[in-house]
Amino acid sequence: MSIHEPSDSPWTSRMLSIFRIVAGVIFFSSGTMKIFGFPENPMPNMPPIELWSQIGIGGMLEVVCGLAIIVGLYTRPVSFLMAGMMAVAYFQFHQPQAFWPTNNGGVAAVMYCFFFLYLMFAGAGAWSLDAMIARRARGGAYDGRAARDLHTARA
Repeated sequence: MSIHEPSDSPWTSRMLSIFRIVAGVIFFSSGTMKIFGFPENPMPNMPPIELWSQIGIGGMLEVVCGLAIIVGLYTRPVSFLMAGMMAVAYFQFHQPQAFWPTNNGGVAAVMYCFFFLYLMFAGAGAWSLDAMIARRARGGAYDGRAARDLHTARA
């Protein structure tokens, strides 16, 4: 294997799962901060967020969809929804302040948007409920190679 070739290691799909879980936990905690006040908001003077406000609805989506991302359930459609939500968050709240995400506080929104776009195409990885459902439907093990073999066969 060369550094210029795709890996056929089963760890590729496993590391995708680890990345999905860690990012999902952080995303989920952003929602719990808005909805439940835990962890504590870093801006102590911020008033409570109304549940049916735009930020409150975003927080509810972060909690529900964050859980789905953590366990890897319906990862592709959930990621599609969350990529759109993060794009709206960026362009509505951050981009009007300054052009560059590093200047307008929008780095997390941009990174999450592209993280979710990636999951939309890559799927949840080997350690997910999606993979378990696919394994049961197929009657076999999922080691990440099945998707590559299918892609290679189509090319």
